[in-house]
Amino acid sequence: QVQLVESGGGLVEPGGSLTLSCVVFGGTLDTYAIGWFRRAPGKEREKVSCTVGDDTTLFTDSVKGRFTISRDNAKNTIDLQMNSLKPDDTAVYYCKATRYRSPSDVYWGQGIQVTVSS
Repeated sequence: QVQLVESGGGLVEPGGSLTLSCVVFGGTLDTYAIGWFRRAPGKEREKVSCTVGDDTTLFTDSVKGRFTISRDNAKNTIDLQMNSLKPDDTAVYYCKATRYRSPSDVYWGQGIQVTVSS
């Protein structure tokens, strides 16, 4: 059974940084496309990033230039590094894994809160 576990959330002041980690248990990271999503209060879920392979990541426009991705296949971990955070980045963040060879195999993490506030 594949499980995703997020960590690293919390409270940060505007302009600050946080790094979210997503660890894949029961599977091998490089067999999945990994997406980060977020849901802000009263808003629909939004895709933040999608990583395919080792070096291809697409970001939604609102985070381009501020968020980056790094991955460690040996540790089955993919990190979302968030810089220059804004109050609008406040949300519950989720990672999602989609198996390349079987796209109907989709797994979600439990979600982690990020709050950007002074």
